[in-house]
Amino acid sequence: MKNSILTSREKEVFNLLIMNYTTKDIANKLEISEKTVRNHISNAIQKIGVKGRAAAVVELLRLGEISL
Repeated sequence: MKNSILTSREKEVFNLLIMNYTTKDIANKLEISEKTVRNHISNAIQKIGVKGRAAAVVELLRLGEISL
């Protein structure tokens, strides 16, 4: 089994993002604050070294971290 770059929670957040959930929707669904959602997104963006959510989604798909 390959090691993941993202935590399971970061993956969960990005999987919801690609299903067109808003930050607020994700926060409500996962029962966490919107700030926590934004932190998970920021942490993932930093880990993979891209700028912005869209670039992160593309790179995470390319890396096989998330799938459509």
